Amino acid sequence: MPEIVPQQLLDRLARLEAEQAVRRTISEYMHLCDALDSPQTVACIAALFSEDALWEGVGDPYAERLGRHQGREAIAAMMAGYVRQPAHFTTNVHFLCSEQILVDQDARRAQGRWKMLQTSTFHSGASHLNCAELLIHFRRCADDEWRICHFTTRNLFSRPVDYWHADRAFPVPHCPPPSLSGENDGNDTRKEY
Repeated sequence: MPEIVPQQLLDRLARLEAEQAVRRTISEYMHLCDALDSPQTVACIAALFSEDALWEGVGDPYAERLGRHQGREAIAAMMAGYVRQPAHFTTNVHFLCSEQILVDQDARRAQGRWKMLQTSTFHSGASHLNCAELLIHFRRCADDEWRICHFTTRNLFSRPVDYWHADRAFPVPHCPPPSLSGENDGNDTRKEY
């Protein structure tokens, strides 16, 4: 194995820290989008973007439905459109997977790719499942914060669903487990579901 000099270690560490910062940024974005219900949330989302950022839906149907928003203020205005009474979303949860993050050699820029599932229920009572591919470019800004500078979302599939949440009880064992001997002494009153 070749000898690694201290500067190489520092460079590798900087790229690992950049990767983690990118991960935190996109995680915070999704967390805020899950509860997009106030001007304060919109401001927090906007702060995750660079001043000159571009947010866009690409491909069919996202290019037309979600549009293209250039600049932090335009992105904030688009997000603010979801803040209303009664709320647009009554349930909204984003899940990210299939992550790939690539950091430039100088640890000043990065790009990430994720698959995203979004489970939503709207004020109307309708529920929906969306799956998208996100391609996102990040930049380390002058204040050393990592921000999104280009966000794209492309629909992979989208469909209505009956519902996400059922209020009925789900099975949970309430009694202690049977004896370790494996024999049922007749006192096992757990219900089978």
